Amino acid sequence: MNLDHNSGGRPRREAVEAAIAWLHADAGNPSSVHAAGRRARDAIEEARDAVAALIGARPSEVVFTSGGTEANNLALLGVARSGAHVVSTAIEHASVLRAVEAARDAGAEVTLLVPDASGRVGPEQLRSALRATTVLVSVGWANGEIGTVQPLPAIARELRAQARDGGRRVFLHSDAVQAAGLCAGAVARDGVDLRS
Repeated sequence: MNLDHNSGGRPRREAVEAAIAWLHADAGNPSSVHAAGRRARDAIEEARDAVAALIGARPSEVVFTSGGTEANNLALLGVARSGAHVVSTAIEHASVLRAVEAARDAGAEVTLLVPDASGRVGPEQLRSALRATTVLVSVGWANGEIGTVQPLPAIARELRAQARDGGRRVFLHSDAVQAAGLCAGAVARDGVDLRS
């Protein structure tokens, strides 16, 4: 029995039909100024507006990637650097854990938090893991294996308080791929800086 419908489900018929229409259209490079390029650019911007409206973000905050793995790599490796400290959890998706390993290989220090018996990581755990060199915390919103939804607003508040007290900026990343159906309108309220 497959209970993981987020990553194993079929796309809706409307999504398939929309994709097929564009695959059969006179496609243009959205960076080109000719008519086909302008149509492609308009379609991308309409999609960006729709995603932004769904999650409560500004269109300028939406960056399209080929999938969750690329988005996680972009977010994590775009912030982590040699000598910096990165905090994540031991139950992240493999793409996050591999990006964290790549950051470690590039010279970052890494702390992986172990969740409690319910699969949650709380603000208290985060507080004890932060260091003066911490630049990034990555906590997945909804775990695709065990279904746990992390308390991101509480984690974000704790992170902001600790960073403010330490006079530094710490980015909060969340792999929200498994939470896509749960997060409508939530981006503006949860305090996450980078979301996949």
